[in-house]
Amino acid sequence: MAEDAAPPQRKIIHVDMDAFYASVEQRDDPSLRGRPVVVAWRGARSVVCAASYEARKFGVRSAMPALRAERLCPDAVFVPPDFTRYKAVSRQVRAIMLAHTERVEPLSLDEAYLDVTAARSGLPSATAVAEAIRARIREETALTASAGVAPNKFLAKIASDWRKPDGLFVIRPRQVEAFLTPLPVGRIPGVGKVMQGKLEALGIATVGDLRGRPLEELQQRFGSFGAALYRRARGIDERPVEPDQPVQSVSSEDTFAEDLPLDALDAQIRALADKTWQAARKTGRVARTVVLKLKTAQFRILTRSLTPDAPPASAQALAEIALGLRTRVQLPDSTRYRLVGVGLAGFSEPDELAVQADLFTGSGVSGE
Repeated sequence: MAEDAAPPQRKIIHVDMDAFYASVEQRDDPSLRGRPVVVAWRGARSVVCAASYEARKFGVRSAMPALRAERLCPDAVFVPPDFTRYKAVSRQVRAIMLAHTERVEPLSLDEAYLDVTAARSGLPSATAVAEAIRARIREETALTASAGVAPNKFLAKIASDWRKPDGLFVIRPRQVEAFLTPLPVGRIPGVGKVMQGKLEALGIATVGDLRGRPLEELQQRFGSFGAALYRRARGIDERPVEPDQPVQSVSSEDTFAEDLPLDALDAQIRALADKTWQAARKTGRVARTVVLKLKTAQFRILTRSLTPDAPPASAQALAEIALGLRTRVQLPDSTRYRLVGVGLAGFSEPDELAVQADLFTGSGVSGE
């Protein structure tokens, strides 16, 4: 009997717009071009949404407190974000991608994965597709994008950052091991400074070092993430590109003008619960898990969650659960908080939820 033909080698592109929000601002206001632009509201409580490459030279980065950005780059031009404009440009870019493949997985307004294994545009290679997308983005939006081409999502994301800004980098299947071996482990997505420190304490500084450790050791030390590290060290990533992924979480946050104690957050939590509830209703799906997020005055982030027996049925019910989650925050009463957020997660379709309920309430099913 003839063996089944092996599936074709996947061809994945990761497209990442360069300094997207800041670049849109510089495009639309010629006086900002060549200057260090920080997209953020001014004020003690604000954080950086984006920074132009001119600002990044001074160490300014996204999610950094705006006050710190101002200290690092006193000559920076602060521009308040305009997400309506950014979303409009993002839609333009998405349309360009969809002209080449229907398998587009957006990660945010400014980046996406594409599976071009069988590109509808008929171009001869994934590299040609990436070049065509970047050229059309430049032509239609007057902005630049960087792209990475590789056999999987993990490698494509690393590649897109390799020649930023306005660059293209390709990792072919035969090049994977040689490319990965000298990389610092910090280049692996998910390996932050804390994990990098733990790995380096074990003598693991590069991906090559990591590849030399057995799966059992990594799993014993790091659990399921250890297994992921084992696969990444070998360039393995079997995750498919998933277009139009259903919503998995919805949340709302508020940063206060002044730090507040935990017991003074009732009004803010109720308002955020209402906002989150309204957003969740638009998805047409049902969420099971309630999440409370807090950030202390020292920028420590805490999350507490609860999955009740029945999903919250109203904004008020959501608020009551979120308020109750404060009892799980075991910090001193003197702790002050600069931010609170209320979220919903664990979404499923209403009919799926009904089936799950039937499993536990239907006849002949025992909970013992």
